[in-house]
Amino acid sequence: MFTGLIDDVGIVEAIDTTAAGLEFRVRCRYDDLAAGESIAVNGACLTVREHGAGWFTAAAVVTTLERTTFAAWNVGDRVNLERALRAGDRLGGDLVQGHVDGVGIVVGTRTVDDAFLVDVELPADLFELMVPHGSVCVDGVSLTVNALPAPGILQLSIIEYTLRHTTLGAFAAGRRVHVEGDVIGKYVRHLTAPYRTQDRVEKVYE
Repeated sequence: MFTGLIDDVGIVEAIDTTAAGLEFRVRCRYDDLAAGESIAVNGACLTVREHGAGWFTAAAVVTTLERTTFAAWNVGDRVNLERALRAGDRLGGDLVQGHVDGVGIVVGTRTVDDAFLVDVELPADLFELMVPHGSVCVDGVSLTVNALPAPGILQLSIIEYTLRHTTLGAFAAGRRVHVEGDVIGKYVRHLTAPYRTQDRVEKVYE
């Protein structure tokens, strides 16, 4: 379990295909990682395989590659990192599982006053989980749904602090991003599915 509050931005140092899958070596600030612990890399929960002072390796298997952007990563890419939540930690973001529900595509960005607005196109099944002013996790960052300006479009309003402490300041049109919907919304959708049909689901835009 994670909170979506990024505590380091790592750099991909090496990428290799191994028996474990597509393996990444990431440079980071951590010097006390343990083999087998979970770490969210751009919002996707991976297992630490090897580690040392300031680095770790993790691998993505084929099913993970199908649901994420990992296969398109390059050496030198910057990635958002968060270690798993410990019992007793402050829950300053929202409940994030590290399970990427889909890949969104940034379709536009602009600055309005002190906010950096980002529009992200989502797959239909993921978009239906979005609620205005609800929670969403994008590339591992806990964010608030600013608006749903059009069908299939999620709008984010990113503050200056987040731009400085994550990779979100580099967002530009065409970028593919990991998106995780709110876990409560996923359970509600599953439990109510037998009682609703597509033409009865009300879409809310603003």
